[in-house]
Amino acid sequence: MADPKGFLTTPREEWPRRPVEERVRDWNEVYVPGALLPLVSAQADRCMDCGVPFCHQACPLGNLVPEWNELVSREDWRAAAERLHATNNFPEFTGRLCPAPCEAGCVLAINQPAVTIKNVECAIADRAWEEGFAPPAPPERLSGRTVAVIGSGPTGLAAAQQLTRAGHTVAVYERDDRVGGLMRYGIPEFKMEKRHLERRVEQMRAEGTKFRTSTTVGRDVDAAELRARYDAVVIATGATAWRELAVPGRELAGIHQAMEYLPLANRVCEGDLESSPLSAAGRRVVIVGGGDTGADCLGTAVREGAASVTQLDIYGRPGDERDEEAEPWPTYPRLYRLSAAHEEAGVLRTAPVVDADARLFAASTLRFAGDGDGRVCALHLVGVDAGRRPVPGSERVLPVDLVLLALGFSGPERGDGLLAQLGVELSPRGTVARDAGFGTNVPGVFAAGDAARGQSLIVWAIAEGRAVAAAVDRRLTGAVSRLPAPIGPYDRPMAV
Repeated sequence: MADPKGFLTTPREEWPRRPVEERVRDWNEVYVPGALLPLVSAQADRCMDCGVPFCHQACPLGNLVPEWNELVSREDWRAAAERLHATNNFPEFTGRLCPAPCEAGCVLAINQPAVTIKNVECAIADRAWEEGFAPPAPPERLSGRTVAVIGSGPTGLAAAQQLTRAGHTVAVYERDDRVGGLMRYGIPEFKMEKRHLERRVEQMRAEGTKFRTSTTVGRDVDAAELRARYDAVVIATGATAWRELAVPGRELAGIHQAMEYLPLANRVCEGDLESSPLSAAGRRVVIVGGGDTGADCLGTAVREGAASVTQLDIYGRPGDERDEEAEPWPTYPRLYRLSAAHEEAGVLRTAPVVDADARLFAASTLRFAGDGDGRVCALHLVGVDAGRRPVPGSERVLPVDLVLLALGFSGPERGDGLLAQLGVELSPRGTVARDAGFGTNVPGVFAAGDAARGQSLIVWAIAEGRAVAAAVDRRLTGAVSRLPAPIGPYDRPMAV
């Protein structure tokens, strides 16, 4: 512990965001550039280095939070970067995108604001790149074994980097034209600028990982032939089969899935398009779904110049404080959180029918109505109780020109032929079935990440990638792997 009284004398202070009126005019990250580093040493002092650090358990990566907090407090950035990268391949991703279950598990959070673990993590990662503390780490020798990783999201990238560094020859197959999966085309630029992703990909190329973009395994490449060419195959395609909203009027024009909308906005930022064909500019937008993807749509629509934006959440408004009986510490509580996008919508009053920000809580869609040309013009909704039962007399109508469905994902897509050609079995939930060693029913074929676990957080995705790499390495070498395996395939977040 650097400062035994730090948690008593230093209040929590987070990375400040840029003014709303400024940041909604561009696609840069929402935070004030350079404003984090002056904060983090004092914030790291708040870590109590407690005897049983539940932040370790709350994070599936097992991040060594008290260790790098102390090192940051002493401004030993090189050592802090080493300890951070010991458990996390991509801390600059998680430092920006993870909802920080580690902070919910912080012992200080029992009766005080938690340590700003996520901010400290991000500061270490950014400083490591600035100071050259994250050079490529190619293997000293090659094993002669080959691995195909299908999917270049956080799971696929983590697995590929671990296996490459272990000496195996790894090729990553990605169906899109650029590497990154949903981090590339699903996460808006204002949440994570893609330069962070490009930097890691270049590091991996320098280490020896090969990337095969614009290649859909199952269509462009036969999956069974791919299996025959490699010593092992890792399925890391994610859970990209989106959930539908089966209500009358769904067939009307102007109703789109979030993952039809967000990639186009990202392609504008990449320079591929001058403007998005689904741009929200001048339109009345309603987002169905109260999760992070819905918030990403919200921030994107605001930047595109929507006339209004409203987000529907079927759950009731969460409380401001943890419910100690329903969600006791150190579980991750459902609280009222104000993301950057919600803050923007509240300040700009994008949804005049709500009070605080763009959200309507406890709202369920009944049907859509169209105009004479077959385009959506209205959304009929009803209020619901805690059991999602309609509340009598609560029906209302929202005028709308563009509806975005952000209802989550059910599992891996099946239309490309990948799973059928490999012959892998599926679980009752529709995910890829696997054993305790991450292996499928097909010898040499492994499954990891959302494709097998189901929709989850980026920290779980990276942990899955690291763990499946250890399983593959064990099979290829026939010996105990030196690669870390932070989780097992059946591990789950802490819950009551």
